[in-house]
Amino acid sequence: MDQRIPRKNGTVVSVQGPVVDVKFDKQEDIPAILDNINTQAMDGRKVVLEVAEHLPGNLARCIAINSTFNLQRSATAVPTGQPIEIPAGDSIYGRIINIWGDPIDQKGEIAPGERLPIRPPRVAQRLSNKEKAEKFEVLETGIKIIDLLFPLVKGSKSGILGGAALGKSILTLEIIHNIVKKHSGSCVFVGAGERMREGNELYYELERRKILDKTVLIFGQMNEPPGARFGVAFSGATLAESIQRKKQDVLLFVDNIFRFLQAGSEISSLLGRLPSETGYQPTLLSEASEFHERIRSTKETGSSITSVEAVYIPADDLTDPAVVAIFAFLDSLMVLSRQRIQLGLYPAIDPLLSSSANLDVDIVGTHHYAISQDVIRTLQRYEELRRIVMVIGIDELSASDRIIYERARKLQNYLTQPFFVAEAYTNKHGEYVSIPQTVEGCEKIISGHYDRRPEQDFYMIGVAP
Repeated sequence: MDQRIPRKNGTVVSVQGPVVDVKFDKQEDIPAILDNINTQAMDGRKVVLEVAEHLPGNLARCIAINSTFNLQRSATAVPTGQPIEIPAGDSIYGRIINIWGDPIDQKGEIAPGERLPIRPPRVAQRLSNKEKAEKFEVLETGIKIIDLLFPLVKGSKSGILGGAALGKSILTLEIIHNIVKKHSGSCVFVGAGERMREGNELYYELERRKILDKTVLIFGQMNEPPGARFGVAFSGATLAESIQRKKQDVLLFVDNIFRFLQAGSEISSLLGRLPSETGYQPTLLSEASEFHERIRSTKETGSSITSVEAVYIPADDLTDPAVVAIFAFLDSLMVLSRQRIQLGLYPAIDPLLSSSANLDVDIVGTHHYAISQDVIRTLQRYEELRRIVMVIGIDELSASDRIIYERARKLQNYLTQPFFVAEAYTNKHGEYVSIPQTVEGCEKIISGHYDRRPEQDFYMIGVAP
């Protein structure tokens, strides 16, 4: 049946938290799965429902996208005959919207224009060989450790992984600041299940840095029902696709993609589905792929979607099934280390735990690749020597090992950096370092050019002295 054929209204017969059952008179009146149904609470507030299941007795079991508080039994439910849609176009730049496209920044209504479904037909998402991009283009972030070891490539997916309070959000914000200012691109920021305070700080920081007019912000935050936290990722992907179709490169930032899968797990439990052996939803991998397969470059438009996703690691456990499910889709994994935070090394990316498929001779060039491998080898040897030094002291090391140990400490310090967006916390001006400057600085440290300088000279600086 055509989804856009008008259907008769239904009636709310059950409200169990975010799960709402809507009854229809006839079977043909029941909306399709993922269709949008609108109803109204007693206080006049609009309640948006998304059909999740069809039950016997002409019932549509729905997941509420916003709060069901004050939603009464027997309330009229109006099917729209189509999925949830959001506005697209230039009018949404600099605005904050929710999952179904309503503004939540108290700046008035968004000008009417094109609206797009957040869940397009699956056929449209298939990627043919003709659409694949043919060349690799590195995006310079100005952050030394990322540019050196985990280069950001147009059309790639990068993950910033870490437990609580390790700096995922501030690292994401610094990447937005540097890339949008340097490359003058468009940016879509998706706040999925994170704190409202972080969204508020992000908005005012972007406004202060004068890059808000190039950014679209869409939020389904921690205080909202699981339907909003889950669906907001698809809304963000839809906005990114709409910008890409205009032959513009777009950056998609998601903070936090783990909360998206966590919300899917909550929805699965609310619908009474049997969990998998690990406690997550049985559809964990398919939900992760439904989102990630929409992030791609296309030859047809010559434009790309490049995603940077923060991934919360529960209890710092990298083997958590939801985190492992996300691994499969990412080109770069930047793992934040609690040990490096305690040492005051910011950004706290652990170069030995992290990896990147983009660190390749064909992408970054022979010289850059050679230096990056030297850096990794030096830091690996440092880890071995550090354990020995803790037992016997540095004076017992051989002359060659001591040189490696001291150079590694300088490298470790050199890969720290003051951020523009953290100036209020560090009292240091942010530094932007180009890729050639980063590579040159590391090469000089490894070659012994700075052997007579103390390691403190390299802590929280930009370009090598």
